[in-house]
Amino acid sequence: MWLQNTNHSLDKEQSFCPLKATTGFPCPSCGITKSIVYFYDGNLLKSLSFHLFGPLVVGFCFFIIILFLVELKAKKTYFRKWFYNRKLAYYLAAFLIGYHIIRLILFVQDNSWNDIVQQSIWK
Repeated sequence: MWLQNTNHSLDKEQSFCPLKATTGFPCPSCGITKSIVYFYDGNLLKSLSFHLFGPLVVGFCFFIIILFLVELKAKKTYFRKWFYNRKLAYYLAAFLIGYHIIRLILFVQDNSWNDIVQQSIWK
């Protein structure tokens, strides 16, 4: 591919996340952009190591585009009850919270306090 990240400079790049900049700790969506970039690059394992939802976001975007094109052509709506399902939203939120707690535990185990402070504005 012509956009491949061959030198892997993306691995250590500073995040633009305001929460990470102020606290040094990642927010629930930190790493998703890097995950999407590595997914486009064809490196699924590296993509999943940055954020589990990266490939899922790409897949969901393609699904939504195709779904909307089909809905426009058929002049019917599909899956609306799933998109506005409160129970599904709660399950997704609970999964994201659980995933983020696990990511925070691993982040604290892998980084010293000085490393965390270096990733913030309080250097």
